[in-house]
Amino acid sequence: MIGLLRYPQGLARFFAHAAFLRPDLKVLDAGCGTGAVTLALHTALAGRGWQPTHVDAFDLTPSMLSRFRHALHRAAIAGVELAVADVRHLDTLPVAWQDYDLIVSSAMLEYLPKAALPAALQGLRQRLRPDGTLVVFISRRSAFMVPFITKWWHARLYGKTELRAAFQQAGYRNVAFERFPFPYSYLNVWGHVVVARP
Repeated sequence: MIGLLRYPQGLARFFAHAAFLRPDLKVLDAGCGTGAVTLALHTALAGRGWQPTHVDAFDLTPSMLSRFRHALHRAAIAGVELAVADVRHLDTLPVAWQDYDLIVSSAMLEYLPKAALPAALQGLRQRLRPDGTLVVFISRRSAFMVPFITKWWHARLYGKTELRAAFQQAGYRNVAFERFPFPYSYLNVWGHVVVARP
């Protein structure tokens, strides 16, 4: 589905224009799945002639991590450390997995119960550097998305107001809603892009 919608290309184009990118970022991909966000981030950084210092990534599903490993191998990308973990139990991650410049999360947090979202966001905030950035791609509430996200994928949909409240409850003071740029603007029908800082 993400290939059909050209979601990885949309992510790469978003990051290509992102003001928060810089060389030598320490990055955490939270709920990485098959690695679409990390791969897109690498593409965007390479387009500027940069490399991240290090990327860590976790997911709840070992089979997803296996597919991610194969994708990294095919793309000849090194320096990415993977782990099995649940965003609700980040204490199981390695001790060194903290002080990130950038944390990214795509299409993962909507699978949590809504009541668990602020705590999950707070857990991610605690792993950010004080000047770090969290970028969340998350499903948008609309009648159009209900059949796909709620009924098919069994995930939650969010409006801006409730997302802003959840981020603020989790301790983020700066919360901005950004958009996928042209020619991937149609992805804005699917989801929100939230850029937040402590």
